Amino acid sequence: MKPRFQTTLRDRTVLSGGIGVHSGKPVRLVLNPAKADSGLVFLRSGLPNGGSRRIEANWSKVTMTELCTVIGDGAQHMVATIEHLVAALRGLGVDNCLVEVDGPEVPIMDGSAAAFVEAIDRVGVKQLAASRRYIKILKPIRVEQGRAFAELRPADSGFRLDVEIDFKSEAIGRQRKILDLDPAAFRRELAGARTFGFLADVKRLIAAGFALGASLDNSVGIDDDRVINPEGLRYSDEFVRHKMLDAVGDLALAGGPLVGEYRSYCGGHKLNVAVLAALFSDRTAYRFVDAAPAPREGVRADLGLAASPVFMPERS
Repeated sequence: MKPRFQTTLRDRTVLSGGIGVHSGKPVRLVLNPAKADSGLVFLRSGLPNGGSRRIEANWSKVTMTELCTVIGDGAQHMVATIEHLVAALRGLGVDNCLVEVDGPEVPIMDGSAAAFVEAIDRVGVKQLAASRRYIKILKPIRVEQGRAFAELRPADSGFRLDVEIDFKSEAIGRQRKILDLDPAAFRRELAGARTFGFLADVKRLIAAGFALGASLDNSVGIDDDRVINPEGLRYSDEFVRHKMLDAVGDLALAGGPLVGEYRSYCGGHKLNVAVLAALFSDRTAYRFVDAAPAPREGVRADLGLAASPVFMPERS
């Protein structure tokens, strides 16, 4: 497939039997092919009186970034926890897709993007006749919150992520990973990395209406300085890989593939979306191009504490 052309799915594909990690409610998800230039759009069904509402997957539609990314239309219609699904679509190079979801939240599945990758693989991706529009970063854009920061920087070609986390828990510690994003790298390095959380936070989250569907089947649980999942980790540095997966999903809300570099330290959904808002508030910081330059030679996948994967999501 030629990177200068847009893509969509070859056919519809259905995911059922999943639940929302925060709502705890069952969810049915349908991924549909879409026309060129339609982008990634959610169709929120299951509303009162059989109603539905279309919501564009765009940074300007984000209404909340606490623990997950939520998009809405300003009229009490919303879809939460979109980041893993959108990461799978962007990571595999899908430009146009209509996502039907019959509840307020995308299903968490196993806490990673693996199930969404498998669903996309079941039907495949096809090339469209329209040119793909890339967003090229022209100058550094940075946002900060305390010691944490996120920034976008120019690059001659491709899209590189450089993500670093630093937790007091010895189960996580300080981890950093660098990755040049393409479909092969996304499958190999990021798709299977699961979300994670601390047992000490569970009671507070449940009281606030979050994590009602969380379990060790869809999250990596941490108790003080140890991972409590019987099977252990899928990658030795699964935590930073999952943060990078989240960043791929959040940055996909730019509305097109980015050409540049993304760097974050102790970031998360809030800073990921904030750096997009800062980028698009400065018209001199970016420009649209119809074809990306030739990709860099080779993929730099690891740095510092990053390690080789010990888990590979199965392909359908």
